Amino acid sequence: MKIKSDYSNEPQWKEVNIKSSLPKELACLDEIAHNLWYGWTHEARSLFTRLDEDLYEKVGHNPVLLLEQLSYDRKEAIVKDKDLMKRVKDVYKMFTDYMNVKPNAKRPSVAYFCMEFGLNQVLKIYSGGLGMLAGDYLKEASDSNVDLCAVGFLYRFGYFRQSLSMDGEQIAKYDAQTFNSLPIERVLDADGNQMRVEVPYNNYIVHALVWQVNVGRIKLYLLDTDNEMNSEFDRPITHALYGGDWENRIKQEILLGIGGILTLKKLGIKKDIYHCNEGHAALCNLQRLCDYVEQGLTFNQAMELVRASSLYTVHTPVPAGHDYFDEVLFSKYMSGYPAKLGITWDEFIGMGRTNPDDHSERFCMSTFACNTSQEINGVSRLHGWVSQKMFAPLWKGYFPEENHVGYVTNGVHFPTWAATEWRRVYNKYFDKNFMADQSNESIWHAIYDVPDAEIWETRMALKNKLIKYIRDKFTQQWLRNQGDPAKVVSILEKINPNALMIGFCRRFATYKRAHLLFTDLERLEKIVNNPERPVLFFFSGKAHPADGAGQGLIKRIFEISRMPQFLGKIIFLEDYDMELARRLVSGVDIWMNTPTRPLEASGTSGEKAEMNGVVNLSVLDGWW
Repeated sequence: MKIKSDYSNEPQWKEVNIKSSLPKELACLDEIAHNLWYGWTHEARSLFTRLDEDLYEKVGHNPVLLLEQLSYDRKEAIVKDKDLMKRVKDVYKMFTDYMNVKPNAKRPSVAYFCMEFGLNQVLKIYSGGLGMLAGDYLKEASDSNVDLCAVGFLYRFGYFRQSLSMDGEQIAKYDAQTFNSLPIERVLDADGNQMRVEVPYNNYIVHALVWQVNVGRIKLYLLDTDNEMNSEFDRPITHALYGGDWENRIKQEILLGIGGILTLKKLGIKKDIYHCNEGHAALCNLQRLCDYVEQGLTFNQAMELVRASSLYTVHTPVPAGHDYFDEVLFSKYMSGYPAKLGITWDEFIGMGRTNPDDHSERFCMSTFACNTSQEINGVSRLHGWVSQKMFAPLWKGYFPEENHVGYVTNGVHFPTWAATEWRRVYNKYFDKNFMADQSNESIWHAIYDVPDAEIWETRMALKNKLIKYIRDKFTQQWLRNQGDPAKVVSILEKINPNALMIGFCRRFATYKRAHLLFTDLERLEKIVNNPERPVLFFFSGKAHPADGAGQGLIKRIFEISRMPQFLGKIIFLEDYDMELARRLVSGVDIWMNTPTRPLEASGTSGEKAEMNGVVNLSVLDGWW
């Protein structure tokens, strides 16, 4: 390698951020655009649509990009439009009234750690059910006035976008996110620079920039290692969700757990409860142990304090679904921690083993979370029992039902997933306190007072809305990827709004059994082609790029959907995301779920369907 002695002619790069200006009358819109409150508030979304409907569609319903790309003439026209300016002021008042409500000081404060958050289709830091639950959890905490903050990652590429080739092969595409065009903000330090956190990786430091997402009244802090302070080996830590090898995975989990606690310390945030949503975040308890020992406590004293304030939620029903690390890899990054805790290496790594003295056993993040948390919960009643049995070997001498693993059934955020059309029905017939008291079963009895005709009109309006969305969104995509224009037009024309529309949309893991419908194609052909009672099936979902079996299911369903007898009757909608999910759970007639019992820990899409008047058809598994 040639050593250079003179760098005088080397380019010196500096990041410059350019932001379009808004008239002072519209400055409040930027504040709303940088809070995901707009995503679950119809009045705010409607306002952004009115600013420029075509542009709002073009930018994918991203209000930050919308405001950036509004022309000068359009901004001037908005300011002069008295009716529109009144709507701007009304929506801003709704927003400020919402934000001015203080947290409920009588409830414990919470720090919530998760690898992914499904908050909005604009912010691609989610993949599936875990992220959907975490996103809804933050929104519900905001609506419920809980003193909560959360920690996650700002992924440069996020999870992949999906398209299908002409023969049905899944194509995974990773698009880089432009952070300055997202509804997020930089967290600044006292000098006005973006805050960064130094996270120790045994014998070197990784520098993580800190970003903030405003989720109503809740702050979500996102860590980002894709910066010039890090080496080429560490910048990719936050590139992709569930991407890379096992070494990258342990780097991610160190960053989330240890880096997450260091971030909260730097922000001066202390909470009553530290909640690990899945085992990925378990190392937050390790950093808390180190902090207490550094303050002068013994290891056992520190453990008592950490356990007393830690909660672990498990979402996985089988041991193979948890993260395990070989001792060699684990020691590469964690060998310095026993000395910080005042214990031996065997004692330290034993906290992540079912049998601490078995040196062949790998370190399990979930086992470590169980050993350092007072409360452990599954995510449905059945899954709580499955989890009790799965973790039973940790507490030898006790029956599974005697251990402290419980359950809290997952829920969904009603304002996000209830279609605007149904919200109007609920507002018309339900008690005025409905939104603040959604769990009150007696309020829901008012649904019997809604005329059948009004329910049917609402259902048909949403079915037609779904069909229009599919025709608008997928025509060009199918023509581009799947060739034959005549076939594409034929599929779209055959979508019959009077057919019984059934949706099967979820992650394409094999245990969810997407193929179950196709075990008797002759019978299926008679069902979908019944002239008096036509039936239409929508399938959608992604298979992990490493899951060949899941991708094979998608290819098989695609092939069947192209058979002449099923053309336009079985339709696969690619690139399943939050926007498509909202359309489907409100637009179909039946939501179908066919997992192998008891492998569906919870699943919540059926809950979203039911609040939109859609029938849930499922095997006896999961939330219901």
